[in-house]
Amino acid sequence: MNTNGNNNERKRIIQKTLDSITHQRKAPKYLFAVLLFLYVATSVIVRVASGSHESIAIGGGHVPIAAFAGVLSSLSNICMIFLTLYFGKAGFLTSLITLLIQFPVIISVIIMHHNMNNLPGIFGNLLTIITIVIIYFNNRELDSYQIRLRDQAVTDRLTGLPNRFACSELIRELTKNDEKFAVVSIDINGFKGINSSMGFDTGNKVLIEIASRWKTIADTGISGTLDFITRTSGDEFVLIIRNYHSDEDVINTIRQYEASLKNRLTIDNCDLYITAGFGYAEYPSDAKKGESVFAYADVALHEIKRAKSGDHILRFTPDLLKIERTIEIEGKIREALEKDHIYFNLQPQYDMEHNLRGFEALARMTDDDGNTINPGEFIPVAEKAGLIDKVDSAVFRKSTIFFGKLLKETGADLMLSINASVRHLMKNGFIDEVREILKVSGIDPEKLEIEITESIMIDSADKALKCIHELQDMGVKLAIDDFGTGYSSLSYLNSFPANLLKIDKSFIDKMNSTDSSRQYVAAIISIGHIMGFDVISEGVEEDAQLETLRSIGCDYIQGFLWGRPLNEEEVVELVRSSVKI
Repeated sequence: MNTNGNNNERKRIIQKTLDSITHQRKAPKYLFAVLLFLYVATSVIVRVASGSHESIAIGGGHVPIAAFAGVLSSLSNICMIFLTLYFGKAGFLTSLITLLIQFPVIISVIIMHHNMNNLPGIFGNLLTIITIVIIYFNNRELDSYQIRLRDQAVTDRLTGLPNRFACSELIRELTKNDEKFAVVSIDINGFKGINSSMGFDTGNKVLIEIASRWKTIADTGISGTLDFITRTSGDEFVLIIRNYHSDEDVINTIRQYEASLKNRLTIDNCDLYITAGFGYAEYPSDAKKGESVFAYADVALHEIKRAKSGDHILRFTPDLLKIERTIEIEGKIREALEKDHIYFNLQPQYDMEHNLRGFEALARMTDDDGNTINPGEFIPVAEKAGLIDKVDSAVFRKSTIFFGKLLKETGADLMLSINASVRHLMKNGFIDEVREILKVSGIDPEKLEIEITESIMIDSADKALKCIHELQDMGVKLAIDDFGTGYSSLSYLNSFPANLLKIDKSFIDKMNSTDSSRQYVAAIISIGHIMGFDVISEGVEEDAQLETLRSIGCDYIQGFLWGRPLNEEEVVELVRSSVKI
């Protein structure tokens, strides 16, 4: 391998990248030749015109040709000014030498031909020389200042590596050219502990040493790929890898950077052993946009940090987005519980004659920015994270207090149905919680209905039945939620002292698609009635569904057809319009 050649090539590409970042645009080379040609051409014409005694007719008068010499001379001098302005040192030296050569030529013409018309040319050239000298040295100062600004704009001041801006601009250029590359997001493990225990000065020295080791790998090309290492912030680095042939090449390159950390770092007479996490994504196979490949590399890195596995390298896969989103939603749930951003909507329930039976309380949540999080997204996460009981409790408390006040003000004879998760129901303090909300809200126990899933009878039948009987003794109604989607069993159903059976929306959606689907729903309703339950169908959204349910004997419906989930103000308006106050 020609190491020096590869090293020079890397430096050339890096410099080219930095130049493109600062948008240093040079005039096309052909313009140099054009300006020089125009100068020579106009100079020849000036010489001919200045010695001519002819004139041309313009606007009824005669104008000496010699009069145009001054105009053309000015144009030729402007060409020299443009050469200096656009082509730096080469343009300046060319202009200066050309103009200086003109002095003896002009003087010789004046002396030999006694042509004083060329005398202004001497002063014109002199002024042009002064102008291009000022332009050249002023531009040199501006270029020097621009170089300093460029370095500050694209360089991390602590480590000397390219910074986040340089990294982003390189990615933009690579995607613009549709060039294959991999982005590796790197985070130093335990770096906050170094800062807190040993001080920020030591932490900075650690970063400088790590950057030095990684810069050596990138500059020497020992990884076998074309690498661009940057420090983006704190203990976070980004590596851009090019000129590789397979995913194995990318991993081998990353392992080179990982291996460089295995040698201990001795900082302030202390030996430190550093590790890092590496998450990477590839363009264009993992993402079609530069910002996406950068973000996906971060997603892979976050999973590495979260999993705390022995392997510190992970490539992005689409499944990681789900994990990342789950972690994000869990954090939002915890914040919402802490900041009391859990609230409720009430969805109306009706009998088949469109008389209002009551409402089901549905959990809702907003994040810190006031954005509503879909319950279909946060409820499963809350269940998985063991937070669903806290969400339930917040909805219990808020909805019952509101509903108790509403019933007292309107005198309405309505039911409030609230959901209790298995985790919530099985808590030792659940019964005491129900007693407390009945006391605080003032709701008659017979106006409160608790929805529980049939699976609770499978999980812990004895404890569940004990809790259910206590609720029943208090006068609280019970509903079996999502019947048919879990562990449906007639033996469990027969021992379940419920009042209401809820048919899941999934059955209602398919009910009119086939005769067997319709008969299945009819069978559920029939079984419910045999067991002594009223039956309510949820998710009713079409008139045809309503007519079918009416024909097969369903008692109640709930769904968008007759009522979407409502906020408190809308509930008050609906109840007031439904009862005579």
